[in-house]
Amino acid sequence: MAITGNELTVDEKASSRARPRPSWLARLGTGALGALRLVWRGVRRGLEVAVFSSLAKRIIVLNLAGLAVLVFGVLFLNQWRTGLIDARVQSLRVQGEIIAAAIAASATASSDVITINPDRLLGLQSGEPLSSLSFFDPNLEFPINPERVAPLLRNLVTPTRTRARIYDKDGLLILDSANIYARGEVLRRITRPQDNSGFFLFDWWKTLMAWLPGEDFPQYQEYGADEGKKYPEVAAALGGAPTAIVRVNSQHQLVVSVAVPVQRVRATIGVLLLSTQPGEIDQIDTAERWGVLRIALVAASVTIILSLLLASTIAGPLRRLSAAAEEVQSSMNSRAEIPDFSDRSDEVGHLSKALRAMTSALYNRIEAIERFAADVAHELKNPLTSLRSAVETLPRTTRAEDRERLNAIIQHDVRRLDRLISDISNASRLDAELARQHAERIDVEKLCETMVSIHRDLAAARNVSVVLERRGRPAPITMGHDSRLAQVFNNLIDNAVSFSPEGGTVRVAIVTSEDKITVTVSDEGPGIRGDITRIFQRFYTDRPDGEHFGDHSGLGLSISRQIVEAHKGTIAAENRTDRSGAVFKVTLRRAAEPRARK
Repeated sequence: MAITGNELTVDEKASSRARPRPSWLARLGTGALGALRLVWRGVRRGLEVAVFSSLAKRIIVLNLAGLAVLVFGVLFLNQWRTGLIDARVQSLRVQGEIIAAAIAASATASSDVITINPDRLLGLQSGEPLSSLSFFDPNLEFPINPERVAPLLRNLVTPTRTRARIYDKDGLLILDSANIYARGEVLRRITRPQDNSGFFLFDWWKTLMAWLPGEDFPQYQEYGADEGKKYPEVAAALGGAPTAIVRVNSQHQLVVSVAVPVQRVRATIGVLLLSTQPGEIDQIDTAERWGVLRIALVAASVTIILSLLLASTIAGPLRRLSAAAEEVQSSMNSRAEIPDFSDRSDEVGHLSKALRAMTSALYNRIEAIERFAADVAHELKNPLTSLRSAVETLPRTTRAEDRERLNAIIQHDVRRLDRLISDISNASRLDAELARQHAERIDVEKLCETMVSIHRDLAAARNVSVVLERRGRPAPITMGHDSRLAQVFNNLIDNAVSFSPEGGTVRVAIVTSEDKITVTVSDEGPGIRGDITRIFQRFYTDRPDGEHFGDHSGLGLSISRQIVEAHKGTIAAENRTDRSGAVFKVTLRRAAEPRARK
């Protein structure tokens, strides 16, 4: 009877009571299995990270691939199997000839009376094997007596574990060594069931051997006692020629058969068929190959160990370098250090040097950008503060003179801001422009002549002379960007003219050697009065007396140094020792002479 609602039926209650609850032992086993599973996952993950990295796997696989190719060649491309078959055929042939001679010697005639049979003499066909007694009584054909041959066959064949069968001249089976009792008595045929079972690895090995391309042997087939002539070697031996054939049975095992004629007084009275046991040669060949495989396993173990050692010297440092690179990417507040493998002379050492240099250059560039941003903020703050003060004061001013003065201050600060922003913009995109442009051959002498001719006219208004001097025989040719180098020389000559007194001379000298070009710009002004070490810093100004403050941004020499260093050159400043004045020296690499085309 069923009960509706949330209650269970009677059958459901009975089934719920009868259902066994899991015991504590089962729960413990489930928990232990889960713990082992977690431990195995941890061990596998540790091995994948610490040992079996992608590079380590490739090193091991490639080394083992070379070893596998070598082992494959030894196992399947050598002449061991063919030589073993040839040796076994030769051995069976010699053994067969000895046994056949012994069997022929044991053959006896069954009659003591010799009678001539003229019908048999006339009935001989040409080509039929001739015996000196063939035209006499047929009883003198010396038949093979199984009872006499059996003990002899057993003694000769048993030590060699070879199967021997004797056929008469009509192809009938007379004797089979597989059916001889231990004492040489002829018994009924004993059939031994073949055991097809074996170790699965050996079965796989045999299947692989049969599948791989190799010698194409015919299939072995067992014929009846009266079908001896169906064996090709037996049929050929009845004609008097020893014959050998190699076959495979249904289990792909080699069977070597050699048929030798049994002759008495030049007449063939039977055939001796010797054959190896199925798998006899395969066992020898397999044993040899397993020996090679054992050596290969030892070599593979050594290869894996050496590959792991090699991978540890390559994958380990690379993993540390990659981890340090990721730390550089993720760390914003601290300066991460790249591992130093510069003591190694291989590619890992070169990579470590390159990464350390790149990281150092990256940090230096970041710090330079931060300093540049701070300097820009500081330089922009001064004119903005002055501009704000003038703008706030202007509405309160009532006098016209004060209003004009404040308007002049506002216009000056605006021009100063415009100049600062323009110079900052030029300085910020200078590196990118130099990297995008292609370097060309530049004649420094012609470039300086152009800059001198431009400033000569401007300097004449201040009664200042600009003179170009050249010393050195090689042509002053360098690789670079003419517009940027022109900017450098323009800035240096303009500064020299601005600091020179009336009647002074600005000298631009070019000195050329085999590997470098030196351009010197000297003036006769007061010289560098401030800190010479700060002369190339951004926003540093040291203008001559009489110039208004803020007419220059202080970025000219800094930009000049940036351009010269981008051309792999140097720029330096010093005071003259012979008289007052400053000297700026720019050194550039001299380009090699182009090779003449043949």
